[in-house]
Amino acid sequence: MRKVIGIGETILDIIFKNEQPTAAVPGGSVFNGIVSLGRLGTDVTMITETGNDRVGQTIKNFMTDNGVNTDHVCMYDDGRTAISLAYLNERNDAEYTFYKDYPKARLDVRWPDIQSDDIVIMGSYFVLNPVLRSKVKEFLTYARSRKAFIYYDINFRSTHADEAQTLRSTILENFDFADIVRGSTEDFTNMFGISDPLTTYKQEVSAHCPNLLCTDADGDIRLFTPTLIKNYKVQKIQTVSTIGAGDNFNAGIVYGILQGNILRTDLPTLSDSQWKSIIQHGISLATEVCQSFHNSISKDFAQRYKQNKKQD
Repeated sequence: MRKVIGIGETILDIIFKNEQPTAAVPGGSVFNGIVSLGRLGTDVTMITETGNDRVGQTIKNFMTDNGVNTDHVCMYDDGRTAISLAYLNERNDAEYTFYKDYPKARLDVRWPDIQSDDIVIMGSYFVLNPVLRSKVKEFLTYARSRKAFIYYDINFRSTHADEAQTLRSTILENFDFADIVRGSTEDFTNMFGISDPLTTYKQEVSAHCPNLLCTDADGDIRLFTPTLIKNYKVQKIQTVSTIGAGDNFNAGIVYGILQGNILRTDLPTLSDSQWKSIIQHGISLATEVCQSFHNSISKDFAQRYKQNKKQD
């Protein structure tokens, strides 16, 4: 059975609507998708760090309860688990304020066993952070040597836009490691000052990674490969919260890759219908998570979804 390994931050999201706290849920860009995959019965592991405090223990227990292997979670004593305040606007998109107290020694963990075509999901500022970069690059180099399938979700927020030029070489290096890059039009605007996905693909991505998925809030999904340029429609829905939408889109893409038993070597020859099937999984999971205050798909939805796929 192929494994999925996520590397990224974990955090407690306290969600506000109309200036009032509405929910408090464990989160993190890669973390949210890993939890959804765990609920879908995938063999999942998370490489991350939390404080050895009540919040950190709550997050670790949450991971265990959702089938996520925690053998590679660093729990530090010199610091506290990160917390974010997520304020939902009228479109139910979130604006974040972060509170972080990390120790000097970061990500002090051993790497998990990786076999050929196990899937690694990386993303967010976590894999760009200069403080963590040497450890992250060590892991990615190891994963590539083991012939892992690497999926990179850029998730580059506007709060880091002023660092874009400084981080450019690291961003491109991550593209080099990746088999699929996923980003939003907002990510690319923050990162490269380019809003057009095709221009981004041609000028910034294609020389480093041949496969790009571009999302645009509730707009179409755009796919760019050496042989395909396609748009996939997204149905408009009434949202409760868009927190975790992109993270669960990623989870759906990975789930579709596993369901289709698609290997790294299959990517250059995937047909339009195969990509469409993979992307539909991403749309389905993202749609579901937008209809609650939770960062991941519910366990009930996961059970129904698995059952429906067995019947297809």
